[in-house]
Amino acid sequence: MSFLTATFYVFSAILIFAALRVVTTRNPVQAALWLVLCFFSAAAIWLLLHAEFLAITLVLVYVGAVMVLFLFVVMMLDVNFENLRQNFKSYLPVAATVGILVLIEMALVVIGSGAGFAPAPPAAAGAESNTRALGKLLYVDYVYPFEIAAVILLVAIIAAIALAQRRRRDSKYQNPGLQVKVRAADRVRLVDLPAENRE
Repeated sequence: MSFLTATFYVFSAILIFAALRVVTTRNPVQAALWLVLCFFSAAAIWLLLHAEFLAITLVLVYVGAVMVLFLFVVMMLDVNFENLRQNFKSYLPVAATVGILVLIEMALVVIGSGAGFAPAPPAAAGAESNTRALGKLLYVDYVYPFEIAAVILLVAIIAAIALAQRRRRDSKYQNPGLQVKVRAADRVRLVDLPAENRE
């Protein structure tokens, strides 16, 4: 078995295990950490296949943006965070495991490419990298669909901000305008009671 085949099987095993942990864990924060490991493992497999653009996009977009969105959704849900904060140290083993596995994956990719174990790029790709070819295709031939997708994403961002800034029903707040309009006659009512004779 060659080094590339062994590395592929290692990344695939880590990816399958992390994906199972995402589904089976009951804690949403730990599920998000396992999902980060899934994305890094998939990106390492893409690097082995010489799809650098897809690997970098997977790390930047999914780990950098989608995971933050997932955590915001978890925060917007009605989750009892007092219990989560009390068990903060329980996240350290999961976080350490994910971090160590990500470092091992990056080391395997760097060592494999530095030692010359990386496979030769396909002959159909030619001398041009796939990132440059995708850029030309995306920004020249499909520039209008790309701009439409950007507008749709902008609308989604505005909708997410509008949902996050809405007022909750159980929140209490003061209206200074109504407080200024209040008069003393509205607050105090003088009642004339007849005096009682207790003799």
